[in-house]
Amino acid sequence: MAEEFQYLENPQTAKLFDLVLQLATELHVERHRLRALESMMVRKGYLHEGELDAFSPTDAESRVLDEARTGYLARLVRIITENGPAEHPLREQWEELLARKQES
Repeated sequence: MAEEFQYLENPQTAKLFDLVLQLATELHVERHRLRALESMMVRKGYLHEGELDAFSPTDAESRVLDEARTGYLARLVRIITENGPAEHPLREQWEELLARKQES
């Protein structure tokens, strides 16, 4: 198995840097798509300018949004907590999950 190249000396700092890069990439894509979608909806008359900023979710919508946020944060935390090289960083966690499922 080839050893993975490490850009930073401290592995914890490298994981934190990976997290920041992941966040920056996801944030850029989300913002770009959101702006494009909002512009298209305003252009077609489905929304008025600024209407999205005034959005207030119902209780059911809040639950869906909260669940999405929780899942997103779990994926980000996994970047810091995963083990192993980039080719299969979550192999240990995957095997533990499979073992737990087989036990139940």
